[in-house]
Amino acid sequence: MDLTQGTEAEKNNRAKKMMLWFGIISLIMSFMGWTSAFIVSSSREDWLKDFQLPNAFIVSTVVIVISSLTFMLAKRALKANNRTMVTIWLLATLVLGIIFIVNQFIGFQEIIDLGYNFTGPTSNITMSYIYLIAMVHILHVVVGLICLLVVIYNHFKQKYNPSKMLGFELAATFWHFIDILWVYLFFFLYFIR
Repeated sequence: MDLTQGTEAEKNNRAKKMMLWFGIISLIMSFMGWTSAFIVSSSREDWLKDFQLPNAFIVSTVVIVISSLTFMLAKRALKANNRTMVTIWLLATLVLGIIFIVNQFIGFQEIIDLGYNFTGPTSNITMSYIYLIAMVHILHVVVGLICLLVVIYNHFKQKYNPSKMLGFELAATFWHFIDILWVYLFFFLYFIR
């Protein structure tokens, strides 16, 4: 397919989707760098080999997977032109995204309760990596929530319909990416010691 073909609107839509994918690829490279550094650092003498991820991280993993499902249901409702269900599923996604972040901070408190802080005399390189990786991911979830708020606003302004949903699709793609990214990070941190 020739990317220069089509109407201006079609070319604009392709360009926006391509920009999102460039951003996603750069994020993947960043997180691969951090997880690679985690693996390299695991050979240090002060590395914790027997740490357990906080239970709240398990809960947050389930929550973010469900949020991806609710966003998919919102998109399905939009394609069916069912505005009421789009609203319900988008708001459910927003609430689940907030619950995810709350659970992440509960997980940080569980780590602190074990005696490990991000920095200082009670810090540990292992836990510092976990804090860093989770915090950077949380920042991306916040960006996803901002995108979701824009989608909800545009939905209430009736800017989307089954034939016009680019912004909705871009936000959904980013949301699913941060969902899959967290699932990867969770299992990476769970299994890689």
